[in-house]
Amino acid sequence: MNPLYAVLLGIIQGITEFLPISSTAHLTLAGKFLGFIDPQHPEIWTQFIAVMQLGTLGAVIIYFWRDIISMTVSIFQDLRTNGSGNGWKGYTMDSRLAVYIAIGTLPVGVVGFAMKHVIEGALTKSIVVIMSSLILLALLLWFAEKVSKHLRTFEQLNWLDGLVVGIAQVLSLIPGSSRSGTTMTAGLFMGLTRNAAARFSFLLSIPAVLASGLYEMSKIHTSVFELGITSLAIATVVSALAGYAAIAWLLRFLMKNTTMLFVFYRIALGLFLGAMLLLRVIEP
Repeated sequence: MNPLYAVLLGIIQGITEFLPISSTAHLTLAGKFLGFIDPQHPEIWTQFIAVMQLGTLGAVIIYFWRDIISMTVSIFQDLRTNGSGNGWKGYTMDSRLAVYIAIGTLPVGVVGFAMKHVIEGALTKSIVVIMSSLILLALLLWFAEKVSKHLRTFEQLNWLDGLVVGIAQVLSLIPGSSRSGTTMTAGLFMGLTRNAAARFSFLLSIPAVLASGLYEMSKIHTSVFELGITSLAIATVVSALAGYAAIAWLLRFLMKNTTMLFVFYRIALGLFLGAMLLLRVIEP
């Protein structure tokens, strides 16, 4: 792989991992157009993407490092003191947030492990699947924008939010749906502000992306290195830089704007892919 392609893939991964437009969809399209996806061994591309995601994992950890440290310290302190003798009611917001993230991670962990062979297979590289997911999630996000009260702040999160958003994260296993897209949509349905939904979405991604990346690295196929170990390293580093910028931009953007920009983009990309399929420019 040419280092310039590695930079391009890193930028795509970093930006689309956190914007609700699907990193898997964009990377799969790039991989198909650039000829990096082997139809006989689609799992190699899955592993390449999973390793790259560790770069964006680094971005979200660095951006939210204060929150992560506060959650870690608080949960141990509160467990030791049982909420200063008041039980769950005495637990700090940081401790409760850590528990909500744990609750939200369970569904995708169970389903992801149970369906790992499907996730790594050719179906998840299907343009038809990606096209359908792009459009369907766009409609769900649009509906969530319309019905959400946008009133509940980040400090008002509860265990039900963690569960519902966590279940929605399972849908991110379908290419084209988007991890941030599914979880932000669920957050909006729960009445969260856009900024709160995005922030919880990013924090919730940490355990899932870490587990996925480490799992794929543990069984990484030697063919992955045929794409170039240096290129993989470049793509991972670039994805971290682009991811950090994407997080900062999106959180600021959602303070004053809706998610309709991403709704329109997803629909436009889905329709474009549909036209490309009809014209037989790309294979399904």
